[in-house]
Amino acid sequence: MGFTKTMLRQGNGQLPRRGQKVTVHCTGYGKNGDLGVPFWSTKDPGQEPFTFAVGLGQVIKGWDESVIGMSIGEVARIHCSPDYGYGPGGFPAWGIQPNSELIFEIEILRYQ
Repeated sequence: MGFTKTMLRQGNGQLPRRGQKVTVHCTGYGKNGDLGVPFWSTKDPGQEPFTFAVGLGQVIKGWDESVIGMSIGEVARIHCSPDYGYGPGGFPAWGIQPNSELIFEIEILRYQ
């Protein structure tokens, strides 16, 4: 299993290194098993862009493996199989059921 990536906007070609902090805007879809319903977005009122160290397991596998191949300014839709998302435990607080496929629209803002 894994993820598929659909590029929506090309970036500048500069890729992050493993362990580098990456800041993104992101909207996640798949609430209650419906891939058309968002469960979280950094663009919602009161939310901020999300920063994490890429390639170190701080986020779900679908993010770690897709974002490491994305450049600054790039926007892509990442479709994750359950094992690249939240797996058998799901994420009940966000309405993500166990073994759910998920879609994330990710925009790379910067690397640090």
